[in-house]
Amino acid sequence: MTAPVSAAPTSPTPLPYATLLGFTRYVDRTGPAKANFVGGLRKQRASRSGFNPHGQFVKALKTDIAFHTGGTHLSDVVNIVKPRWRPLYASLVPGALRYLESLGDPAAIQLTQTRDTLGLLGGLPVKVNPHFGVRYEDGHAEAVRLHFDESTPSDETVLATLHLMGRHMDQVLPHAEPVLVDLRRGVTHRRDPGVKPEQVESWLAGEAAAFSAIWSTAA
Repeated sequence: MTAPVSAAPTSPTPLPYATLLGFTRYVDRTGPAKANFVGGLRKQRASRSGFNPHGQFVKALKTDIAFHTGGTHLSDVVNIVKPRWRPLYASLVPGALRYLESLGDPAAIQLTQTRDTLGLLGGLPVKVNPHFGVRYEDGHAEAVRLHFDESTPSDETVLATLHLMGRHMDQVLPHAEPVLVDLRRGVTHRRDPGVKPEQVESWLAGEAAAFSAIWSTAA
């Protein structure tokens, strides 16, 4: 008797999921580029691949803030990082130094820990993960997300990033304000008081629904 042949096990389809970076990059795209982008994220999630080249840079920036060293660690990290990443790091340092200078007296600020959180936008889980927090001498604080891309962040990227961080600030860093720092240019983006949060929420909920639908049908 021939033994029955069992079907080869198949990997379960990963459920829709996005990081803050992935989702804000998605909303910045239009047309077929949205589907291509989500398909790429889905494959990356299924293979558990991905690498963050900015880790050492963020650590150096946080160290300069924490120890009031005015950019010393940022300047040094360019020579410490692997050679393949040195051009990238060198392109980020000038803007990062401008950002440090914009914070004011180094002795009057302190590095503050933030927490990552998983929020639901419609039915889509979105990981909200600022890079760090900054607390000023007068007591107010900011939860900081860094933008590393060569291109400036679009209005959509800024709006979505600040809204999603602000939406979960009770978990991220209570009573803080969300900011997005365009690191290459040293420009800090803050929420526009004229923007109506309910309108942004409605827009992002629609984007999240479309994201989930594309994810579920991606090959």
